[in-house]
Amino acid sequence: MKKIPIAIVDDKRLLRNTLSEQLQYNQPIEVLFTAENGIDFLKQMEKRSKNLHPLVVLMDIEMPEMDGLETVLISKEIYPDIQFLMLTAFSEDEKIFEAVKAGASGYLLKDEKISKIVTSIFELLNEGTVPMSPIVAKKTLEMLRISEKPTPKISDSNQETIDYLSSREMEILQEIVLGLNYKEIADKLFISPHTVRKHIANIYDKLHVSNKTAAIKIAMKKKWFN
Repeated sequence: MKKIPIAIVDDKRLLRNTLSEQLQYNQPIEVLFTAENGIDFLKQMEKRSKNLHPLVVLMDIEMPEMDGLETVLISKEIYPDIQFLMLTAFSEDEKIFEAVKAGASGYLLKDEKISKIVTSIFELLNEGTVPMSPIVAKKTLEMLRISEKPTPKISDSNQETIDYLSSREMEILQEIVLGLNYKEIADKLFISPHTVRKHIANIYDKLHVSNKTAAIKIAMKKKWFN
């Protein structure tokens, strides 16, 4: 049986190594590489040819330099075919919601059995299911019920003041509005994809948003590029 190529991203070396060994022991799993945070993951991905990309990435959430949520958000823009399975010690509602918004395909807790993680990887690739630990599934259902309730509208006067963007950030935001991806922006502006990612992270932070769609909506509403 052909092995499924995966990657593991976690800031704890012992956990990365242990998980890698356990997943590959008598399992149809091949760990192509491990990374200690999002920046490390993206740098390693840039060096790999497309035929050596993982099909699934086990992604921790809480990591220094670039956490799992931001990493998935950026990675889904560059590598839309890769499935990201959040494997974390956290089960907070906000983390689950943010992971789903970022583009995660599943959410498991780290204390799950290896057999459960392997099964989830197979289900994710072959059946298109959304793997979740029972406690996470329960919280997700509760979140959906809450989201169905009407929420009061917030007037513009109560919204947070948006910080000013630098000229370079405005330039990059304009390219995003035009539909360019990270690599295309980097090529057009003669800068590295890593630099583009850093600028976009700053743009999201200043605009108080967590994804490209929300940033574009603000730019269109403010008529910055009309």
